Amino acid sequence: MARTRRYDVAASGRWWDQDDGRWLPAGEVHAWEQGRNETVCGLSLHRSGLTRFPAVTWTDVLPESGGAADAVRRVCPRCASAAGRRGPDARPAWRRVNPRP
Repeated sequence: MARTRRYDVAASGRWWDQDDGRWLPAGEVHAWEQGRNETVCGLSLHRSGLTRFPAVTWTDVLPESGGAADAVRRVCPRCASAAGRRGPDARPAWRRVNPRP
């Protein structure tokens, strides 16, 4: 069984949510794995000036989720392609039933 990866968020900005009492991502968001110093698409966190949000998962910042996506202006298309836009528990779009020999 394949290991499912958990992607957190790195963003170009942040905003204070008074309802939750915490900082949330804003601006351009990227997928990021804890323990790494770069995003999934290959940007260096420090050189790009991105802020890490280890408590915010990747699926929460997608606009269709409505979670922490209030101030998100752009989702990195390369990160969205690599991390997926549907979440870790979603079924794949298709599955090969009878492959050729």
